[in-house]
Amino acid sequence: MVVLMYRRLLVPLEHSSTDETILTHVCALARHCGAAIVLIHVADGFAARNLDQLKLRESEEMRKDRDYLDAIATRLAADGFQVDAVLASGDPASEIAAAALREQCDLIAMGTHGHRFVKDLLYGSVANEVRHQSMVPVLLVRDPNPSV
Repeated sequence: MVVLMYRRLLVPLEHSSTDETILTHVCALARHCGAAIVLIHVADGFAARNLDQLKLRESEEMRKDRDYLDAIATRLAADGFQVDAVLASGDPASEIAAAALREQCDLIAMGTHGHRFVKDLLYGSVANEVRHQSMVPVLLVRDPNPSV
């Protein structure tokens, strides 16, 4: 019998109601396994995508994203979890897959909106792209009440 024990869980956050859905699942899993949680948000607005060309250190968008990540990390740490927070910029799927390897995570746990066909075409599906790019297992949890 193989027993899987996760040591580091990568949790992409997007600053929506879906974040609380995945955090509920991840906190239970992390507590069960004694795993650390690595939060990541990939800023992909205009300034974030053009950070190097605009010679910006961080945009207002990225400062807000950093504050959001830090608030979640502080809350989880107060609940007894070991937490790291990573703010990245660029293509979300590529950055998430790369961060999983770089941060030595053994599971990516993502919330999804549950879009189908037309909405996936309009909004894209980061979860689907991560699933295809990642060398690390991906857990997808659907938000029962998506705001998008």
